Amino acid sequence: MEAWLLVAQFATLAIILAVIHRPLGDYMAWTFTSARDLKVERGLYRVVGVDSAGEQSWGAYLRGVLAFSLIGVLFVYALQRLQAVLPYSLGLPAVPEGLSFNTAVSFVTNTNWQSYSPEVTMGYTVQIAGLAVQNFVSAGVGIAVAVALIRGFSRRSTGTLGNFWVDLTRATLRILLPLAVISSIVLIAGGVIQNFNGFTEVSTLTGGTATVPGGPVASQEAIKLLGTNGGGFFNVNSAHPFENPTPWTNLFEIVLMLAIPFSLPRTFGKMVGDTRQGFAILAAMATLFIVSLAALTTFEIIGSGTGPQLAGGAMEGKEQRFGIAASTLFATTSTITSTGAVNSMHDSFTSLGGMMTLFNMMLGEIAPGGVGSGLYGMLIIAIITVFIAGLLVGRTPEYLGKKLGPREIKLASLYILTTPTIVLVGTALSFAIPVIREDVEGTSIWNPGLHGFTEVLYAFTSAGNNNGSAFAGITANTPWFNTALGVAMLLGRFIPIVFVLALAGSLAAQNKVPVTAGTLPTHRPQFVGLLVGVVLIVVALTYFPVLALGPLAEGLQ
Repeated sequence: MEAWLLVAQFATLAIILAVIHRPLGDYMAWTFTSARDLKVERGLYRVVGVDSAGEQSWGAYLRGVLAFSLIGVLFVYALQRLQAVLPYSLGLPAVPEGLSFNTAVSFVTNTNWQSYSPEVTMGYTVQIAGLAVQNFVSAGVGIAVAVALIRGFSRRSTGTLGNFWVDLTRATLRILLPLAVISSIVLIAGGVIQNFNGFTEVSTLTGGTATVPGGPVASQEAIKLLGTNGGGFFNVNSAHPFENPTPWTNLFEIVLMLAIPFSLPRTFGKMVGDTRQGFAILAAMATLFIVSLAALTTFEIIGSGTGPQLAGGAMEGKEQRFGIAASTLFATTSTITSTGAVNSMHDSFTSLGGMMTLFNMMLGEIAPGGVGSGLYGMLIIAIITVFIAGLLVGRTPEYLGKKLGPREIKLASLYILTTPTIVLVGTALSFAIPVIREDVEGTSIWNPGLHGFTEVLYAFTSAGNNNGSAFAGITANTPWFNTALGVAMLLGRFIPIVFVLALAGSLAAQNKVPVTAGTLPTHRPQFVGLLVGVVLIVVALTYFPVLALGPLAEGLQ
């Protein structure tokens, strides 16, 4: 039964994404190639002092990204520390220093890792002016960086990548904001709450009382998903009926997570002048998504043990409203993008099912990945794939008319090595330093042994890949995790962006070389297969040993 439900939901999802792929992808391509500024945009440029016609080198573009993000971190941190004196604070105190740092970094880096219960920690002003705003602009930064890389491929001997401030403004005002408004209305129609009621005392069926939180949930829920952010208004995220009331809103939220990432390959194809290239990237993304979904659902349906078999599958930690199929579809979507939202608790998945959510993030979240970050991550893998293919046939590698020399390959390689280094070093330090290990094992891990190790590995994988989901059994609001995960989020977001923009600048400075008989066609099924194979090989070689120490070992028990 669950298998048929999955097929029905996936078919519906695929049809919806196919319908919106072309119009949304073309609209985004037009957004970033149009020479015309909207009136509101011209006003913003005058206030900020930006020349919208001015072009930037990759270094200037990077400085814009870093400066804007630093201001965002300081602003969100200040809002949290001043919460007690802000309007609509709901009587909540200031957020502690360590947690404020972790949360500010989390939302600015598009991670939205939450080491706290949102409904009893953040007032409405912090939620709206701090967290929701960053949901828009952090997603806008990701789109801007992806567009800069596309321009690196499409431009000839310029060395410029456009203007970061213009790209950020257009991504926010022309794409994210209108889509979020429409999506919010749909969610409200589906039963997601949108109010400023604060906490309400209600009588329960047993004669007791309960405190029910309210809040402007629908507006934040829409951009949390559209921007592949993931920060929930409530502690249980999209498992909460106020955030995700029905099976059809559950499917709609999945559509929101995938809409922009699966449409950006079309944008890429249009901007480089060959839509076949976009279809090839899309095909690789879709293949990895389908394989991951099938594996995760299989592990959860055949869940080992007497209890799961009697229940018809592993139902622990899953909402009865959604069942296994809708839970695994949501989990695959949120971890294979950089969303991190959950409608079920990954900590309660079977050992191998939990491993699949880990594996999705270890892919680099490129299938289709986060808004912007998924596309530029997959393009980096495409460069490595072309390079490997060139080595096999003894020819100089070329991609989209650009030669891939030592500089380009070094930058692509450094990009690939960055996140695994952050994840593995962070996990190792958590157990290698005695005083930290004592705190981690004594305070944070509630499930000691192999599962506890997996929880720590999951936390750093989620932070380093800017996902934000968590194995729910770990307590991360400690000095070590607030600091270490905050640093992992910063490094995992901005070091790769440095390499992407440097690579884009190097490509933009080149002229295009003509296609010859030795040029590898990068729009055919052969290339798609190579691309998928390189992704899997890179991840397997990098992460298999650490997976063998955690979820694989637990699954074999």
